[in-house]
Amino acid sequence: MSFLRLAGGALVASTLMISLPTDAAAIPAFARKYRVSCNLCHNPFPALTAFGEQFAGNGFRMAIDEEPRDTIATGDDLLTLPASVPLALRLDAYAQLYSDGKAATDFQLPFNLKLLSGGTLGKKLSYYIYFLLAERGEVAGIEDAFVYWNDIAGAPVDLAVGQFQVSDPMFKRELRLEVLDYAIYKVLVGLQPANLTYDRGLMASADLAGFTITGTLVNGDGIPAANELFRYDNDANKNLFGHITRDLGDHARLGLMGYTGRQNGEVYGFPGQDNAITMWGADATFGAGPVQLNLQYVGRTDTEADFVPGQPTVETDGGFAEVLFRPAGKRWYGYGLYNYIEASEPVLNVKMGVPVGVDEYESIAVGGGYLVYRNFRLYGEYGYDFRNELNRLTAGFTTAF
Repeated sequence: MSFLRLAGGALVASTLMISLPTDAAAIPAFARKYRVSCNLCHNPFPALTAFGEQFAGNGFRMAIDEEPRDTIATGDDLLTLPASVPLALRLDAYAQLYSDGKAATDFQLPFNLKLLSGGTLGKKLSYYIYFLLAERGEVAGIEDAFVYWNDIAGAPVDLAVGQFQVSDPMFKRELRLEVLDYAIYKVLVGLQPANLTYDRGLMASADLAGFTITGTLVNGDGIPAANELFRYDNDANKNLFGHITRDLGDHARLGLMGYTGRQNGEVYGFPGQDNAITMWGADATFGAGPVQLNLQYVGRTDTEADFVPGQPTVETDGGFAEVLFRPAGKRWYGYGLYNYIEASEPVLNVKMGVPVGVDEYESIAVGGGYLVYRNFRLYGEYGYDFRNELNRLTAGFTTAF
């Protein structure tokens, strides 16, 4: 498994994507606060523009030292109290046609419904949170929920504390345009709860000599409910993630990542058994005009993925290649996404609506959409799962307000 296979997938995705119409191209609470259009930060939403990335990096401010806006004058210099709690809603709804030898339709209306809030708590302090009112027909609860300190002590160092996605310094799943997900971030290996999606802990980042360096310390258990002892972490171990990236001009970026941790098997009924987790990888972005190519590779090693003594070490590697076509000033856009994962043992849970306990996953999706309004887009997507020979055609809309 290598970047060559991912690049080949990107070529297939981009070739299919060219057949789509190409003659046209932070949450709404922030647009209300600053009285600006959503396209200042998004193209199309939820994908961010360069300004949108800067706005988020500033702690949801137009400028780092900006005085908090829309606050109540309490006469207390130590209190920044918003005049109202900023709220927004996002709704995703699909209709899907499946075919794996037999065709079936499914109205997934809605698929997601999110309540979002974010804003400033002071000149250097801000927060972001969203609650999944509905996901796949159930109340899913809180996912992102963190407090963010910007430029601590005047240094180019930021700190987030709470729940977030470990993969955020590479590519943010919540900002993707595809219905198909980034499989390598979600995949679980054997009985291990650790992956590169949501976890609880601390994330610090610093800008140093042209590099952005991120260090993350997390429980390594994801975001389950507390156990009978009212603890989130099921063992004493903490997992460490590191990422370093550098922009190469205005249209290219390269990054390297590493992850290390350990999981005790006692809570799973295997006292005395530990699994050591190691991950490493690289990510890159390249742009040319309206076209952007995103590449991600992750290799992973688990010494006892199912906590079975003498179990063979599981080697997993994979990644994705994503092509985006977003012409400036246009309302049309297109995309392609290719996923590939393989493991040395059949222990993978890809969490993509496919069987558990496989040693390979490969999928592709191509699609495009149209902005009816800045905060309402229609889209269509064709997806194919190579291993399960599953075709999926999706038509849907996303709106936020």
